[in-house]
Amino acid sequence: MTKKWKKMMLTILLVFVVGVLAACSDSSSSDDVEEGDDDPSSEGGSGVAMEDYSVGDSFKATEPVTFTSLFNDHPNYPLDENWLFFEKLKEKTNVSLDITSVPMSDYTEKRSLLISSGDAPYIIPKTYPGEETQFVSSGAILPISDYVDLMPHYQQKVEEWEIEPFLEGLRQRDGKYYVLPGIHENVWPDYSLAVRTDILEELGLEEPTTWEEVEEMLVAMKEAYPDKYPFSDRFQFESTLNIAATGFGTRAGWGLGNMLEYQEDSDEFIFAPATEEYRSMVEYFNGLIEQGLLDPESVTQEDDPAIEKFTSGESFVINTNGQTLTQYRTTMNETLGKDNYSIKKIVVPGGPAGQLMNGSKLENGIMFSAKAAEDPNFEAMLQFIDWLLYSDEGLEFAKWGVEGETFTKEGGNRQLAEDVTFRGMNEGAEKHLQIDYGFSQGNWSYGGPTELLHSMFSEEEIEFQNAMHETKELLLPDPPIRYDTTQLEQSSLLETPLKDTVEQNTLKFIVGDRDMSEWDAYIQELEGKNMQGYVDLANEVYQNNK
Repeated sequence: MTKKWKKMMLTILLVFVVGVLAACSDSSSSDDVEEGDDDPSSEGGSGVAMEDYSVGDSFKATEPVTFTSLFNDHPNYPLDENWLFFEKLKEKTNVSLDITSVPMSDYTEKRSLLISSGDAPYIIPKTYPGEETQFVSSGAILPISDYVDLMPHYQQKVEEWEIEPFLEGLRQRDGKYYVLPGIHENVWPDYSLAVRTDILEELGLEEPTTWEEVEEMLVAMKEAYPDKYPFSDRFQFESTLNIAATGFGTRAGWGLGNMLEYQEDSDEFIFAPATEEYRSMVEYFNGLIEQGLLDPESVTQEDDPAIEKFTSGESFVINTNGQTLTQYRTTMNETLGKDNYSIKKIVVPGGPAGQLMNGSKLENGIMFSAKAAEDPNFEAMLQFIDWLLYSDEGLEFAKWGVEGETFTKEGGNRQLAEDVTFRGMNEGAEKHLQIDYGFSQGNWSYGGPTELLHSMFSEEEIEFQNAMHETKELLLPDPPIRYDTTQLEQSSLLETPLKDTVEQNTLKFIVGDRDMSEWDAYIQELEGKNMQGYVDLANEVYQNNK
């Protein structure tokens, strides 16, 4: 080969190498231009997340970003994508939400279909603890506990508010939890008995503090008004059984759950509806029926007839929460006249087990699709949720709205704007905080400091909350039973017929359709449905995984 030829070949090779390097350089530059902050390699893989985001910071994505989200559409305040909530959320955080709206009546079923098909949005709100369990084994939802280190406001409140004992109940067999709950600074009791206090005054009675005193109160009412049932209940008696069960040392009604109750002294679970404590509670309410103090229709009637009896003066006691108490008054102002009655939500009566209070610091919360973690803006998504659900600023925004537009604040006290109404505040105002603006709605507003919770309460409700905490001993939740998928299925198969038997016979015993002398036969029926096998499985799983 001649020197001239060698020189030509070297020149061609050099041009080729330079061209390849230039092409590589151009390709990298193009990617940077096209993807910018969405490139997972940019900013250390943080996408549009804030750097050095910490407690007290307001979150704002470094670039506009959109996150997909499911939405539980409540018929009382149907979704309006022009809500001020969405407008100001985008302005504050640079985040837009791509909403998949589902009617509340279909939400549970539709959520399951979307998750199972792999089509669920990244953010899945309005998920109650326990509802996530069915999705864990498929890997379709995220073990969010692996990522809470990216959520400083959440971590701060978990520590300061001593939330960890309540989180234990969320952990699955792998020790992780898959739903990010709304959290309260304190347990928030809501349901109790509404009592006609004008009748108490008329009869010279004090407010009852125990269920024994409730019976004495009802006896006196019956003597004065023999043609009436003093107590006619709503919620098909499920709420009253729930609040009463704690004081009787058991669980029932809305709080029946899996029917298992932990015994600390023996470190095992027992079947609560087969205990003497449960029998004592059932016997108590059966006694009220027998004396004509409790309306037998309480266990079957719909809410409206029960409310009509109370608000018309046909009964004097009914179950309530803070919001329904206000509704009773509105009706009674028309039926009885504003100055012709007085009612109060009394402190939940204590029972044979003492002045006890059950409850949780957790509310419903959020699941995340497993696919969310693959998104380059996942860290920003967690910062956004951390700010909205757990920062003081985000919690106030989700609940009250925008200062100067929907509310004012002076000396720490918040007041709705004069043209905005909500929960009895500014009745008759033109705009509604939920319906017209989208604040205080169930997808994004839950949990928070006690001060914020109380900020929308009446003085009467705050007095009730304080009295509950001052007079009651709080019971911590039972330790979790961490079933695997197969064990959970086995447990559910055993649980269903047992629960049907318990619920049906509890009401039969109370109203007298089944005599209390048949209690032992009832226990034998439970044993025939493998009550012991159900309890043994629970204890085996608990001991092996605690």
